[in-house]
Amino acid sequence: METDHSPISMMNPTVTTPDALPSFDLPVVNNDPPERADAARNRRRILAAAEKLFAENGVSCTSMDAIAAEAGVGKGTLFRRFGDRASLARSLLSERDSGFQEAFIRGEPPLGPGAPAAERLVAFGEGMLDLLEKHGDLLLVAEGGDPAAQQRSDAWASYHLHVRTLVADAAPDLDEEVCAGMLLAALSARTFFYQRRGRGMELERLKAAWGALVRRLLF
Repeated sequence: METDHSPISMMNPTVTTPDALPSFDLPVVNNDPPERADAARNRRRILAAAEKLFAENGVSCTSMDAIAAEAGVGKGTLFRRFGDRASLARSLLSERDSGFQEAFIRGEPPLGPGAPAAERLVAFGEGMLDLLEKHGDLLLVAEGGDPAAQQRSDAWASYHLHVRTLVADAAPDLDEEVCAGMLLAALSARTFFYQRRGRGMELERLKAAWGALVRRLLF
């Protein structure tokens, strides 16, 4: 039976994998219940203030107190809504995450459907590296001090499911769940910062190494 590479519907987000695998449900980013008008207004003000201060001062140099003052809300409101700076950073990243998910779910190949699974995985890693290059500071804060925090996010869950499905398609003999986690670890913000800033590696070198790794693993 041939593998189905058709687009995944976000309205009915179920991924159909090869016969040897079960079907998985794809988490949908920004699928929260409707907010009250005042809560939605505060949320927009907080996110706008955070984006402004992060751009002006850097993510690591912006305190939650400063964000609350800029947004004109109490610190209690800020912390009840977002909890900590990592949660706030993840909320700011949700729009970028959604755009990237749209690209690998329904976009043009090789990132989107229509290309072989291994080539889609290469394109996925290249796209993640581009995201890290553009929004690495936010992504690093979003990972937070809790090593499992990022893995509990809807965005990470969708990335893991996508990579897991591609691995299962390209190499059914591998443990797709474990391999997906290992591959995504190579695309973490901490790994990227160490290689890109700590060791001064060029972005194109990282992309080339990712492509070589995936092709060696899956071909």
